[in-house]
Amino acid sequence: MANTETLIKALVDFRNERNWAQFHNPKDLALALSIEAAELNELFLWKNADEVKKISRERIGEELADVFAYALMLAEKYQFDVGEIVMKKMALNAKKYPVEKSKNLAKKYTDL
Repeated sequence: MANTETLIKALVDFRNERNWAQFHNPKDLALALSIEAAELNELFLWKNADEVKKISRERIGEELADVFAYALMLAEKYQFDVGEIVMKKMALNAKKYPVEKSKNLAKKYTDL
């Protein structure tokens, strides 16, 4: 399994070989990320539990890969350490959602 640095390098190399850096400004990367997330959501739209089970795992993987790729490219644009920002956010969420208040609940922290 590739680590995030390896993935980002591969994405940057792919982008640079095609001279696409000129199109990868933060706004467009964020929009592309949102659009790819919507395409992932579209696979599940209006499907019941049985229909969801029949969605091609390959198609889900392709759309999920697009989401990750744009997220990683946006992280690269801002020179974020992906592991660091995810762990930092988890620490913030742990404060917002303490186990004793949030376990087995699907509520926003403001409603706990």
